[in-house]
Amino acid sequence: MPFETNLRNTTIFLAIFILAFFPSAFQLLLKPLLLPFELLGTPLAPTKLVLPTCACCPPKDCHDTKTPTEVKMSWTQKQFTLQSRSRGSYLITDEVTKQLPELKDYKVGLLHLFIQHTSCALSLNENYDSDVRADMSDALDRLAPEDPQSKMYRHNDEGLDDMPAHIKSSLMGASVSVPISNGRLNTGTWQGIWYLEFRASKHSRRVVATIQGEKA
Repeated sequence: MPFETNLRNTTIFLAIFILAFFPSAFQLLLKPLLLPFELLGTPLAPTKLVLPTCACCPPKDCHDTKTPTEVKMSWTQKQFTLQSRSRGSYLITDEVTKQLPELKDYKVGLLHLFIQHTSCALSLNENYDSDVRADMSDALDRLAPEDPQSKMYRHNDEGLDDMPAHIKSSLMGASVSVPISNGRLNTGTWQGIWYLEFRASKHSRRVVATIQGEKA
């Protein structure tokens, strides 16, 4: 019959519509039919609800009861004076380590050296062949030569080597940083700490050493 066919199609359409857009309502409609099966399969004792967990929020009993060891960073700072020297490039790694016995107390860290003057410098470079240091001094003299005729520089208050010393100091820098590993400076095989003096006469130079790191 056409009427029965239309009713059946309408019923099927409504069922599909409810299932697609109102799945919770469809479950409520089926609940009376499924109730006998649920009663037969339900255990007598109530089950404990277990909430899902993930790696970022584990259950309380999974937490480690041990207190993690805190890493405390330590700082040390001191000032020392380098041996007076005239113009030239000098290897001072051993002199620095003798002035800083505190280095051996650090498992890992960083040593920062800062020279408090404007006519000398610190650097990291060759630690074996002294010719490298002599060549470096000669090269810097060519980059910033003295000016006897006063045609290149305005500033010459302390002599012909005054302004060239300031230029060389800016080119080379006033500080270096060296890593510390197991109480020792972790420089490369051929690396050493240099002190470069740019004045012709001997000068007394102060260095501020700052150590930061984790003690052994």
